[in-house]
Amino acid sequence: MKNRLKVLRAERGWSQQDLAGKLDVSRQSINAIETGRYDPSLPLAFRIAEVFELAIEEIFLRGE
Repeated sequence: MKNRLKVLRAERGWSQQDLAGKLDVSRQSINAIETGRYDPSLPLAFRIAEVFELAIEEIFLRGE
């Protein structure tokens, strides 16, 4: 699944570790999500959306 996580994180000046702390996950999990190697669970996707104050659809995009 494609996502805008890296761009959104960079716009806020957050490191992967910063975002991981806000979500209570590992930095490696953030890296795996950003690179498309891992799709987050639905509860985690909702937490990510809450942290960025966006709808899930604004972060996660349908793959081709």
